[in-house]
Amino acid sequence: MNIPAPFSQNQMRFFWNCFDHWFNVAEGGKRGGKNVLITMAYCTILERHPSRIHLIAGVSTATARLNILDCDGFGLKNYFEGRCREGTYQNRDCLYIQTATGEKVVLVSGGGKAGDEKLIKGNTYGTAYITEANECSEAFIKEVFDRTLSSPDRKVFHDLNPKAEGHWYYENILNLHEKKQNENPEYGFNYGHFTIADNMSISDDQLRAVLATYDRSTVWYARDILGKRKAAEGLVYPFFSAGQDTYLFHGDASHIDGQFYVSIDYGTHNPCSMGLWVIHDGKALRIKESYFDSRAERVQRTDEEHYAELERLTKGYYIQAVVVDPSAASFIETIRRHGKYLVIPADNDVLNGIRCVASLMQAGLVTIHESCTASRREFGLYSWDDKAKEDRVVKENDHAMDDIRYFCYTILAPLIRWADWRRK
Repeated sequence: MNIPAPFSQNQMRFFWNCFDHWFNVAEGGKRGGKNVLITMAYCTILERHPSRIHLIAGVSTATARLNILDCDGFGLKNYFEGRCREGTYQNRDCLYIQTATGEKVVLVSGGGKAGDEKLIKGNTYGTAYITEANECSEAFIKEVFDRTLSSPDRKVFHDLNPKAEGHWYYENILNLHEKKQNENPEYGFNYGHFTIADNMSISDDQLRAVLATYDRSTVWYARDILGKRKAAEGLVYPFFSAGQDTYLFHGDASHIDGQFYVSIDYGTHNPCSMGLWVIHDGKALRIKESYFDSRAERVQRTDEEHYAELERLTKGYYIQAVVVDPSAASFIETIRRHGKYLVIPADNDVLNGIRCVASLMQAGLVTIHESCTASRREFGLYSWDDKAKEDRVVKENDHAMDDIRYFCYTILAPLIRWADWRRK
């Protein structure tokens, strides 16, 4: 069985409090050891819990499996190795576990979509562990509370990465239980805040390398490293304007060989942005781009005219694939009908996509040719909506930003993960 690194004093305090508190929440930055910490406490409690039926959940069943069942090799399947098997219970995925107090059935559920709360009705759960709880739907979170009410030893666990201060999870869940704990010290709310500094498995050299990939002025540094609840504000990519020479490629790029791709944010009334990319030695360069604003030009292009522009942009290059705004169904069909390019609908996860772009650029894996003036302009204007309670970008000056995000999140990041996996 895999044995985790020693816990920090902060983690040990939280761990021991789990045994006499019913609601246990671990919040904080990335790689703070929250999943491993809660999983260890959860498994220890599960071993002696009197109830048979239990629940683990995440925004999807895949997330629950990854963060709790596997948990970097320290999950339930590792803890109960030789005593557990995967199966189904009432047509739901589950893990059957042999414990010191008999067989336990741990159901696995997704909770990120409206209506997912219906999936967990009909049972009383002795314990429940929800990973990335503030990514799940509010109705699901509240249903889990209800489904554990009659447990003989009620235990609910949440782990989460910070969001903006005004996020519903803080206003409707966490603040309520913090208030009750302050009013009554015996209430049973156990809260822990953790950062990467709590993770004793990370060496000083690894920590320095991680910190070097972040711009300390960004919301990602405040949340991922410092573990702060912080609203996104100002420019989405402030580091670009602060040091353009770091992220720009100057001079002739025609000699660079590699795999070529195109990313497209389709527009008719709004601008249509296309970018030609080359990937060489694991790094990507936006060689050139096309940006057509129908309002500025006072004429709209048809799908066929947009396709003609795609052919002009790619003339002389063999294109591996064209990744396109997934809502552009008619244009995707136009490209497919011509039969020249492999077309891929983009993954349009805005926030994770933005995080991906920022990480790749700051790691030196994405650069922009100096001739890409539309991209350079939008990098200096693309902003967070400071009036929104949750993270949201202003839907202006975002068309090149969107096509860059499609390329990075749908094409480049998976290729890098695949290359890393092969090296291992």
